[in-house]
Amino acid sequence: MKPSKLLSILLSLALALFFLSAAIAVPILCRPFYYHQIDALDLPETTGWSEETIRGAYDEVMDYLVFGAPFGTGELRWSESGQAHFADCRTLFRLDFVLLGVSAAVLAVLAVLYRRGKLAFHRFCGRSPAFWAAAGLSAVFLLAAVWAVIDFTSLFTAFHHVFFPGKTNWVFDWRTDEIILILPEIFWAKTGALVLALCLGGLWLTALAAWQLCKRRQTA
Repeated sequence: MKPSKLLSILLSLALALFFLSAAIAVPILCRPFYYHQIDALDLPETTGWSEETIRGAYDEVMDYLVFGAPFGTGELRWSESGQAHFADCRTLFRLDFVLLGVSAAVLAVLAVLYRRGKLAFHRFCGRSPAFWAAAGLSAVFLLAAVWAVIDFTSLFTAFHHVFFPGKTNWVFDWRTDEIILILPEIFWAKTGALVLALCLGGLWLTALAAWQLCKRRQTA
C-alpha cells in the first residue's frame, strides 16, 4: 500500500490538536492546580481575603464556565462587562472540549484503520507524523516563550486581541470586578507553562514511541 501524504498531514494535525486541547483542559478541569497557587502566590495576604473566600469565588466562576451554572464570583463584586467576558471564555472552553473530542475520534479511526492495514502514512524526510506535530508546535511555543520572557504583558494582550477580537471587556477594573485580583498575571504565566509542558511532553513521547516502533520494524 502506497503511504498517503494527505493522511500523514491529517495525522500530524490531529495529534497536535489532541495534545494541545488536552493540555488546555487540564488546568480547566483540575482545580487543585489553582488551589495550590493560593498559598504559592500569597493571595490571602495580597488581597486581604481568606482562602475560603478565594476558593469560593474561583469555584463559582469555574462552575459557570464548565458546567453552565449561574454566573457569580462568590463574595467578590462583579460587573456586567466582566460577566460578558466570562461568557466569551465559556465559548472558548467549549470549543476546546469539542476539539479534544473530535481530534480523539479522528486519531481512534486512523489507529484502527492502520492496525487493520487499510492505510499507511508517508514519512516526510524520514520522520513520523508525530515528529512533525511535535516539531511544529515546539517552534510555535518557542516563539511564544521568547516573547513571554521579553514582555509577557504584550503577549497576554496580543492573545486577547486574537481570541476576543474587537472587545475590550477583558481589561478588568479591580474595583468593579474583584475576581481579577485572585487571577494575577503570574498565575496565567504558570498556567501557560503547564500547558506547554503537558502538550510538548505528550507529543515528544509519542514521537519517540513512533521512532522506536519504526526502528523495530526495520530490524525485524
